[in-house]
Amino acid sequence: MMVKSLLAISLLGALTTAAGAFDTKDLVPCKPAAARYCERGDMGMGNLLRCGATLAAISHRVGEPCRLVLRRYGQL
Repeated sequence: MMVKSLLAISLLGALTTAAGAFDTKDLVPCKPAAARYCERGDMGMGNLLRCGATLAAISHRVGEPCRLVLRRYGQL
């Protein structure tokens, strides 16, 4: 019984992680703005979130395709 519960919880966690994942190709419209306005370095998850917040704060300076990406991922 405990093995089945552990397997069910593991499967639920894997599905939740997969649903929250994003495709980096979706972020291409924001690449020029990110290069201009965000810190350079590794683009780990934390840095991507900070960069998205930065671009959202200056959304009037980024292009419409980038604003659509920011809206899609909940930054705007």
